[in-house]
Amino acid sequence: MDWTKQAQHDFQDMPAEGSDLVMSARAELVSAEDPYFRGIDADASLPHWMTVRPLASTSPGGPHIVDLAGGRGWLIYTFMRRHADPQIVVTEAFWA
Repeated sequence: MDWTKQAQHDFQDMPAEGSDLVMSARAELVSAEDPYFRGIDADASLPHWMTVRPLASTSPGGPHIVDLAGGRGWLIYTFMRRHADPQIVVTEAFWA
């Protein structure tokens, strides 16, 4: 998983509660067969405090958002499927 400079900075400034959830969400994303969790109930195996959805419903293959702890925080990311090296890039990280 890669991070934009701003997202990395925001992550580093998070309190421990937020950064712990972000790291747990990261583990779920990088180990998922499809980090976009497409299909009905595709994200049913995720922890109860984490949901994944497209950032815009008109762009299901575009950026996605991971809502954390009922909206207290989130990650916005894109996923590029590549044979040798799939890549997830976090473009925004937030914790309230």
